Amino acid sequence: MSEKKIRPEDDGRDFANAAWSIPSYLLSGMILYGGAGWLLSKWTGVVAFTPIGLILGVALSVYLVYRKYGR
Repeated sequence: MSEKKIRPEDDGRDFANAAWSIPSYLLSGMILYGGAGWLLSKWTGVVAFTPIGLILGVALSVYLVYRKYGR
């Protein structure tokens, strides 16, 4: 009656966690930095801060995904 231990790599949950967390990182980066850019645009009147915030948010999110899952 020996029970076989299930390793985390073998049960498929790591892939499911990554499949949910990668889009979450990307969306949250766009929302957070895009929202900050939008607020800065409203405050200063310069409309260029919104797309800059969105691009910065996506770039930082991609970097975080690479650091967490790419290595």
